[in-house]
Amino acid sequence: MRKKTLKILKLISIICVIVLVLELLYVGYKVLYQSKESVYFEGINEMLINDDYLVTVGSNNNNDNHYEKAKLSLYNTNKEEIYERLYSVGYNSSYFGIVEDDSDFVVVGSYEKNKDDHEESIRRGIIVKYDEAGNIIFKKEYKLLDNTKFTSVIKLDDGYLVTGQSIYKNTHIGDDDGGAILIRYDKDGNIIWSKTYGSSKSAMYNKAFIINNYIYVVGVNNNNGIICKYDFDGNIVEYNDYKTTDSLGFRDLMIDDNYIYAVGALRKTNIDTDAMIVKYDLNCTYIGQVVYDGTGLDRFDRIIKDNQGNLVVIGTIAKSRETKQKSVDEYNYDGIIAKYDSSLKEVSVITYGDDKDDYFTDIKFFDDKYIVSAYSSYEDGSYMSKFISYSKALKVLDVE
Repeated sequence: MRKKTLKILKLISIICVIVLVLELLYVGYKVLYQSKESVYFEGINEMLINDDYLVTVGSNNNNDNHYEKAKLSLYNTNKEEIYERLYSVGYNSSYFGIVEDDSDFVVVGSYEKNKDDHEESIRRGIIVKYDEAGNIIFKKEYKLLDNTKFTSVIKLDDGYLVTGQSIYKNTHIGDDDGGAILIRYDKDGNIIWSKTYGSSKSAMYNKAFIINNYIYVVGVNNNNGIICKYDFDGNIVEYNDYKTTDSLGFRDLMIDDNYIYAVGALRKTNIDTDAMIVKYDLNCTYIGQVVYDGTGLDRFDRIIKDNQGNLVVIGTIAKSRETKQKSVDEYNYDGIIAKYDSSLKEVSVITYGDDKDDYFTDIKFFDDKYIVSAYSSYEDGSYMSKFISYSKALKVLDVE
């Protein structure tokens, strides 16, 4: 009897140990999982600035569920935040573009409307109009194919012009309209006309510029940079493509002295791209280019002209770093700011970065300085945005 009791006690002890181990494993997993999920992210995608305030759009995940939420933020001239407005509808969301219309702000982006969208990682394009206090005047969504997002917005006399993308998420056989999208809205957010261009699996318009009563847009189609010219009824007048760019194609454009300057990345291999500016005339005819020949994945994302007639661009450069797994490519990301004259002759190229990753997202010329929005990674895995001010000589004046 005593022998049987000892066996039972031994069995109970073993079970208790197993239960304890399982509980410890569960607690460890839970802590690790929650820690991973709670990594903070906050980034700026675009900004506008004047004598009275600075406004930005982007996203953060500062909520209990750690969803990415589109946000509009208003700052005073000292870059102190006055208010933040999160787009609380649906699940994940982000704003990519903003324009000022009198005292209102019109923003565009994308979001997951419902649980099915969230589980399938499908997004819809959104255009939202705010008053100066951050109250929503209207919000409209747009979905053509599986995945839709709006990338930029321009103010017109009678409404707004929006660029973006609507593509199939997975392989699809068919000739349905989709790809890069260009939509003209009235002041109340009603569609006047919408146009599509390129592949329904990859094409996207990133930015638009209006001059001489024509609309110029740049983007990508099947890893080719594209530039298209439209009239105000949405008809294509001219177009051209550039072989070959990376998957984002031409990211921005600026028109000056009857020349178009588009920025992006020249693809040499899948792990080697060079940041570049490509020059066209107003008929979208190629004239020339300049390339920043780096050592990894380099690209220019934004371009402006300063008060001295120089072209100033920002972007990101990525250099390979040593890893324990040689089959895995990892990179250090640094911001880059560069200045060229109108003939594309290099004036200055400056990189910004340290052991962490730094990404430049937008640039404005204001108060005789270049103001750059950026976000950086930190040792705890979080990402936070910041503003970097540069002198005309591209010297860092302050980081806020």
